[in-house]
Amino acid sequence: MTNDAARFDELIHPATRLSVVALLAAADWAEFAFIRDQLELSDSALSKQLGTLEEAGYITIERPLSERRRRVRARLTALGRERYAGHVAALRDIIAGLPQAT
Repeated sequence: MTNDAARFDELIHPATRLSVVALLAAADWAEFAFIRDQLELSDSALSKQLGTLEEAGYITIERPLSERRRRVRARLTALGRERYAGHVAALRDIIAGLPQAT
Protein backbone atom coordinates (compact mmCIF):
# COMPACT_ATOMS: atom_id res chain seq x y z
CA MET A 1 0.00 0.00 0.00
CA THR A 2 1.72 3.18 -1.16
CA ASN A 3 0.45 6.69 -0.59
CA ASP A 4 1.61 9.29 -3.15
CA ALA A 5 1.92 11.90 -0.38
CA ALA A 6 3.96 9.52 1.78
CA ARG A 7 7.62 10.40 1.86
CA PHE A 8 10.06 9.23 4.49
CA ASP A 9 12.01 12.28 5.66
CA GLU A 10 15.52 11.63 6.98
CA LEU A 11 15.72 15.12 8.46
CA ILE A 12 12.60 14.66 10.60
CA HIS A 13 13.13 11.00 11.47
CA PRO A 14 15.63 11.24 14.38
CA ALA A 15 13.59 10.84 17.58
CA THR A 16 14.30 14.28 19.01
CA ARG A 17 13.44 16.15 15.80
CA LEU A 18 10.38 13.99 15.23
CA SER A 19 9.21 14.86 18.76
CA VAL A 20 9.79 18.58 18.20
CA VAL A 21 7.94 18.56 14.88
CA ALA A 22 5.06 16.49 16.29
CA LEU A 23 4.69 18.93 19.18
CA LEU A 24 4.74 21.92 16.83
CA ALA A 25 2.22 20.27 14.51
CA ALA A 26 -0.31 20.43 17.34
CA ALA A 27 0.20 24.15 17.98
CA ASP A 28 0.24 27.47 16.20
CA TRP A 29 3.28 28.76 18.10
CA ALA A 30 5.16 27.10 20.97
CA GLU A 31 7.58 28.82 23.29
CA PHE A 32 11.09 27.45 23.69
CA ALA A 33 10.61 26.72 27.41
CA PHE A 34 7.39 24.81 26.73
CA ILE A 35 9.03 22.63 24.07
CA ARG A 36 12.08 22.06 26.26
CA ASP A 37 9.99 21.08 29.27
CA GLN A 38 7.55 18.87 27.37
CA LEU A 39 10.34 16.95 25.64
CA GLU A 40 12.70 17.04 28.63
CA LEU A 41 15.60 18.42 26.60
CA SER A 42 18.47 20.65 27.63
CA ASP A 43 18.53 24.19 26.23
CA SER A 44 21.52 23.36 24.05
CA ALA A 45 19.99 20.15 22.66
CA LEU A 46 16.75 21.92 21.78
CA SER A 47 18.59 24.90 20.28
CA LYS A 48 20.57 22.58 18.02
CA GLN A 49 17.44 20.77 16.80
CA LEU A 50 15.54 23.99 16.22
CA GLY A 51 18.49 25.39 14.29
CA THR A 52 18.60 22.34 12.04
CA LEU A 53 14.86 22.50 11.37
CA GLU A 54 14.97 26.25 10.75
CA GLU A 55 17.89 25.91 8.33
CA ALA A 56 15.89 23.34 6.35
CA GLY A 57 12.90 25.70 6.21
CA TYR A 58 10.69 23.40 8.30
CA ILE A 59 10.16 25.88 11.14
CA THR A 60 10.15 29.61 11.74
CA ILE A 61 11.64 31.04 14.91
CA GLU A 62 10.64 34.38 16.38
CA ARG A 63 12.29 36.22 19.21
CA PRO A 64 9.67 38.75 20.36
CA LEU A 65 10.35 41.06 23.27
CA SER A 66 7.93 40.32 26.12
CA GLU A 67 8.05 42.00 29.51
CA ARG A 68 11.55 43.28 28.71
CA ARG A 69 12.76 39.74 28.06
CA ARG A 70 13.49 38.17 24.75
CA ARG A 71 11.42 35.03 24.31
CA VAL A 72 11.96 32.39 21.66
CA ARG A 73 9.04 30.70 20.00
CA ALA A 74 8.73 28.39 17.04
CA ARG A 75 6.14 27.14 14.59
CA LEU A 76 6.02 24.83 11.62
CA THR A 77 6.13 26.39 8.17
CA ALA A 78 3.85 25.15 5.39
CA LEU A 79 6.82 23.11 4.13
CA GLY A 80 7.37 21.68 7.62
CA ARG A 81 3.71 20.64 7.92
CA GLU A 82 3.82 19.06 4.47
CA ARG A 83 7.01 17.12 5.20
CA TYR A 84 5.74 16.00 8.62
CA ALA A 85 2.46 14.77 7.13
CA GLY A 86 4.38 12.92 4.41
CA HIS A 87 6.70 11.34 6.96
CA VAL A 88 3.80 10.17 9.14
CA ALA A 89 2.08 8.75 6.05
CA ALA A 90 5.28 6.91 5.08
CA LEU A 91 5.56 5.43 8.58
CA ARG A 92 1.91 4.32 8.39
CA ASP A 93 2.59 2.68 5.03
CA ILE A 94 5.55 0.81 6.53
CA ILE A 95 3.42 -0.37 9.45
CA ALA A 96 0.54 -1.37 7.20
CA GLY A 97 2.92 -3.51 5.14
CA LEU A 98 4.18 -5.53 8.11
CA PRO A 99 2.91 -9.08 8.53
CA GLN A 100 0.33 -9.42 11.29
CA ALA A 101 1.37 -11.40 14.38
CA THR A 102 -0.69 -14.50 15.02
